Formats: sequence, structure tokens, C-alpha cells
Amino acid sequence: MNDIDTLMQVAPVIPVLVIDDVAHAAPIAAALVAGGLRMLEVTLRTPVALDVMREMAKVEGAIVGAGTVLNPRDLDAALSAGAQFIVSPGLTEPLGRAAIANGVPFLPGTASAGDIMRGLDMGLDRFKFFPAETSGGLPALKALAGPFGAVRFCPTGGITLATAPAWLAHPAVRCVGGSWLVPAGVPDLAAITEHARAACGLRRG
Repeated sequence: MNDIDTLMQVAPVIPVLVIDDVAHAAPIAAALVAGGLRMLEVTLRTPVALDVMREMAKVEGAIVGAGTVLNPRDLDAALSAGAQFIVSPGLTEPLGRAAIANGVPFLPGTASAGDIMRGLDMGLDRFKFFPAETSGGLPALKALAGPFGAVRFCPTGGITLATAPAWLAHPAVRCVGGSWLVPAGVPDLAAITEHARAACGLRRG
């Protein structure tokens, strides 16, 4: 799959993962996939993130991408590690142009009309809305969706299992990003699978 819109519809929730121990990578990925969540965003927030991606990619059914990609250097490193999609917290022209040139599914972060217009100028129309809750929450996204009718979003940041349904009910929302699925510390794999199953069962508008 090389189309970001298709990837955004794989499941209602994309797990946003911060993993410190490579040994936990494959078991966590397997637990999430078992619960129905195949698209896994590994954030580049730890020294072992690239190795975590490589291990997760070995899990059958997993679609592994890189999050917290900040610049073309990060992009190159993530692609070398096998990233199948790229997520960034914001959008700069150097990163946007590099992602487009590489032909990789790209979900850049936006939080304002100006961000969205910058992306549209590059030919992008699928965005992360980040940080979702502290950028005005669902009312802000509804306001932004008005003048940008063809744009679709993946809100991320502060969203929980309890609040996700309200976001997913909006027609401009393809999916949401969730960090609640895998809490910090030694992973409880059974609990992760249950969290994933509950998230996979959420309905989109």
C-alpha cells in the first residue's frame, strides 16, 4: 500500500508507539495486530526507534511507519529502516518535498489554516491534526474542515478510547492516533491486545 488515504482507512486508530527496549518490539506489534490494529507508528523519540521498526516489520500483517520525523535526515533514516509510511508533527517545505520525492505515504502535522494551505500547495491533502486536544480540540477541527472540504485528517494528541468516537464521527476524520494502547513500562501483551480490539471496534462517521 503506497497511498496514505488507503492506509488511513486500515483501522480507526493508529497506535503511536514510544518504545525503549528492542526486545519488546515484536511482541507489542504482534499483540496489536492480533487485536486488529495493523498500522503501527513508531516514534523516533528513543535511541532504539529504528531498530524497533525493523523488528516490528518482521511481524506478519504489521504495516510499520515512522513518527516524529522532523527533517529529510530523519526521513532517510526511517526509509533505510524500512518505514512504510512517514508521520511528522509539523510541515516544512524541505521535509514535504523530500517525502514527495521519495514517493512514501506521508502524513504531516498541521494545526492551522496556514499549515493546511502550505500542504495543499505541495499537493498534499491528508494531514495529522496535532496536537489535537490542545490545538482547540474537535471544535477547531470542525472549523478548519469547513473551508478545506477535500482535506482529511488523523487527529493525534490527547485522544483516548473514550473521546475517540466523537472525533471519528466527523466526516473529515479518517482515523485517530492513540498513545493509550501501549502504556510505558513492561508491556502487558494481553492488555494491549484487548486495547487494540476495543480501538478496532470503534465506528467511523
